[in-house]
Parts: sequence; structure tokens; C-alpha cells
Amino acid sequence: MSDITTERYIPEAKKGIADPVLQKALVFLQDRYGRGAAEAYRRLPEGPELRRTAHAIREKAIENLDVLLETLAAKIRGNGGQVYFAETAQEAVDYCLAVARRNHVHRVVKGKSMVTEEIGLNPALEAAGIEVVETDLGEYIIQLAGETPSHIIAPAIHKTRHEIADLFVQKLGIRRTTDPPELAQAARQALREKFLTADMGTSGCNQACAETGHITTVSNEGNIRMATTLPRVHVAFMGMERIVARLDEYEIILRLMCRGAAAQNIGVYVSYIGGPRRPEDADGPEEFHLVILDNGRRRMLADPQFREMLCCIRCAACLNACPVYGKIGGHAYGFAYSGPVGAVVTPLLTGINRAKHLCLGETLCGACMDNCSVNIDIPRMLLALREKLAYGDAVWQVKPASRAEGLAYRVWSWLIRHRRLYEIGLKIVAGGQKFLPQESGMIRRLPPPMQGWTLSRDLHPLAEESFMEKWRKGI
Repeated sequence: MSDITTERYIPEAKKGIADPVLQKALVFLQDRYGRGAAEAYRRLPEGPELRRTAHAIREKAIENLDVLLETLAAKIRGNGGQVYFAETAQEAVDYCLAVARRNHVHRVVKGKSMVTEEIGLNPALEAAGIEVVETDLGEYIIQLAGETPSHIIAPAIHKTRHEIADLFVQKLGIRRTTDPPELAQAARQALREKFLTADMGTSGCNQACAETGHITTVSNEGNIRMATTLPRVHVAFMGMERIVARLDEYEIILRLMCRGAAAQNIGVYVSYIGGPRRPEDADGPEEFHLVILDNGRRRMLADPQFREMLCCIRCAACLNACPVYGKIGGHAYGFAYSGPVGAVVTPLLTGINRAKHLCLGETLCGACMDNCSVNIDIPRMLLALREKLAYGDAVWQVKPASRAEGLAYRVWSWLIRHRRLYEIGLKIVAGGQKFLPQESGMIRRLPPPMQGWTLSRDLHPLAEESFMEKWRKGI
């Protein structure tokens, strides 16, 4: 599995908030794609309610995963492809390495794939002496920079064209220019040689269709199509949940995914892949391998509280509407998946206690569900994770995150059930608040451990008389 830095959520979030370049980029991103997705849903012939239909399609697929996956595997094998079911990230990586060694692979061109980020494929291949080249422009930029993606579909959103220009001068040896078309052309020229000399191509899978026995990839640059047709070997990776039963259902998911991701009616390049090149085909790989990954997904499937998260199609629509992601960016989440989807998926895949800050950091405003292309109730699952952190959970091996906080709420619960003591407590607090820093009748700063409440807001002081006191006086 890739490096996990979820424990650094708070310092990385502070760093993101303090970065003016990132803040400007996130405002642009959410204004363009967040608002754009809502308008794209509205323009659907079926209207925004099609998202509920898509949710039902995804739920039905999740309930019948065993049958659908076996059907898909049988059809791909019938077409000459090979299918491997990987229980863990390491098994998926090991299978790919075995295929690479058997085919004497020296260079891999890689189509954009979040699941390969999840399993840490790139560093594993590089450790085996194999060159790995990202071919999505954004992914290529951050690979040259030695960084990780900060957005599911816009991985280099945190980079300015001036930073990219400096990077290309250093890494590609070009004449310095900040003109975006010229920078794109420089990347195209560098990547073309990689495409033509690669021994293996890897990709993700946007969605698979059991009925027809194919996977699909969607891009706007054409790079995934080149990475999956030019090399001798193509290894595709898909999360086990990324499947639907029929082609007509897939068509609905595809249309909504493109709208949620980038407010497009359809992606520029949609490829259907179901096996290696046939004798009558003009291009395509000699070998096609599909790695179907579990890596914790079956555990989610078995839990009624979190099964719905498997409906996610990783379109990033939730990131484009989330006010938290819109301030802290993607690196704070410390794993392949950021934003609201990451706040649910990452704790479930890497450990709820380990990634507790992700689900505790969300606002529960519901913007993610409003913008989700398949109408997933992410706020409900965030609350379920918080409940486990509050009380612990043996099934998920969760320990209470803060016993002191739990004790404080138990004291509060007891106190509000004893009215006289509660009112005495209010009087004590009302008296003590006079010693706190105040300005214009507002409390400027609370003492520890409550100081976080006043880091970015002032607090109304308690009234001299409570409502109940006034009620008794008939005021």
C-alpha cells in the first residue's frame, strides 16, 4: 500500500490554508466544476433525479458483486485476457511485478489510476528497476516534482504555470516558457518517446460491464488509450466494486460521472477494453491482464453502515463542492483519496483511529451528497465513523478517540438532568467569563482545552439571567 500520512492532517491542513496559490486554485476549481456539475445535472434529459436511478444501479451491483465479477472474469478470459483477484495491495503489486519480469519489462507507461496510487504500484516497480512514466499531464507534472496528487481528477491543481515552467526547464531541459500550450507541447514530445518504447502499459478502470465483458477508461487527453494500445502488455487495475450488470446501466453511470467530474456531457476519450489484440485488430496489446482488488472492500461490503460507500465511482464531484477540501486541499488527507470520499474511505481502508482526523474534520453540511453524481449519503457515514470514535467498536478495532471528551459529555448529561446544580454551574461560568479577553461585548479567546472554538470566531458571553430565570419572573 502507498505511504499513509493521515496523522499529519492538522499540520498539512494549516499549510494548505496558508498557501495563497492553493487557495486561489481551489476557489477556481470549485467555482467552475462544483457549480458546473449542478448545472450539468439540471440539463440532463431525465433531470437531476437520474442520480437516484444511478444510486439504485450501483446498489444492485454491490448486492450481486460475486455473480457480476465472475461473469466479467469468464468473458474476459474467453476473449484471451487474464484475470487475477487480489485480496491485498501487496498481492496486486506482486502480480504486476511477476507479469513485468516474465515479459522482460524495462519501461511502463501509466494511465491515470487512483487505485494504483492506493496500492503503491509506482514505487514497487521502480524498486524492481523498472522505469514508470505517468502519462496524464497533471500526474506527469507531480511525478517530475516528486509529489502526490492533490485532487482525484486535477492532481496538479496546486501548481502554477511558473512552477511548472521551472520544473520543465530542470527536468526536460526546455527553453523556459510560461505559455500553457507550449508547456503542454513540451510534455507531449517527452511522453511520445516513452509511449513508443514502453514494454508495458497500466491503467485503472472507470467502470466494468459484466454483460459485455469489458472495462472502460475515460480521459480528456488520449494518453490512456495510447498507454493501453501501444505497449505489448496491458495490466489494468480495478477496485472490485467498480462494475455494473448491463450496458444500458453503464451508459447512465458514464453520463453522470463525466458531469460530476468536469461538468462535461461526455469524456473526450472513452475506451472499451475486454482482452488482448485479435488477429483482425489494427492495434492493441499482445497480453491483457485485469487485476481486481479487494484490499478492504469486502469488509466494507459486509457492514450495512458502510456498504453504500462502495457505490462511489471516484468522479471527485464531492471534492468540487466540499468547503473543507476547498480550504485545505488534497495533501492534508494523507492517502490516495481526498475530500469527503477520502474522509470515509481512507479510515475504512487504513484504520479508523489512524485516520480519525479526516472524518472529524468534515463539516457535515451535506454539500458532498448534493453534488454526488450517484447521490451517496456521505454525511451519514461520517457520523457513523464519529460514533465509533466516540464509543469504540470491536468489529473495526476502534478505540475511543478521547476518553476525556466522553467523560465530559457524561458529566454534562448528568448535570442537565439536575436543574438546580445546572443553574449553579451556569452562575459560576457566567462569573468566571468576566476574566476572559473580551472586545465589543464578545469573548475573544477561551482557555484550554476549548481554545479551538475561538481561533477564528468570537463567542457570545452567557447572559446575566438565563431564559428560565426570566420565565419564572414573568419577563
